[in-house]
Amino acid sequence: MKTILVLMLVSSVLVACSSNTSKEGTTMTIQISSSAFSEGQPIPKEYTCEGADVSPPLTWANVPEGVKSLALICDDPDAPVGTWVHWVLYNLPPETRELGDSVSTKPVLDNGARQGITDFKRPGYGGPCPPPGKPHRYFFKLYALDRALDLKEGATKKDVEKAMQGHILAQGQLMGTYKR
Repeated sequence: MKTILVLMLVSSVLVACSSNTSKEGTTMTIQISSSAFSEGQPIPKEYTCEGADVSPPLTWANVPEGVKSLALICDDPDAPVGTWVHWVLYNLPPETRELGDSVSTKPVLDNGARQGITDFKRPGYGGPCPPPGKPHRYFFKLYALDRALDLKEGATKKDVEKAMQGHILAQGQLMGTYKR
């Protein structure tokens, strides 16, 4: 019985890790950063509901060869109602290495990328807006995919995550905080 439980645990770990490993089996990590804030540091007010509520500038490196599209999800796991989705962006062209601040909130960007619906019930970035109290964490997660996602306008984080399963070549994240 113990052996069966151990084998089940090992196989579930392998399945969980398989979607973000290279063909050689090693994890590929994208390095993502922002000129507006550093890892683990506060996100400036300009990028929140207390400021202009525009997206922060992001850059990334170490994207592997063979990428067909990129996806970006920003969420807050500390929200009182559970994880709150602040941004869903997918089908970014594979050569993209940065997003300037104030990315348009149009459902389809000029470069063909699509923006999904956030928990604010609209496409595009919606900045941190936590209730007063302790700081919340905001994770900007970037995924390099081996295909473009075949999703219609209005896709949600859940839709994007489901479509990405088995297609993630590399990923990275940047975490910032915000407190009101």
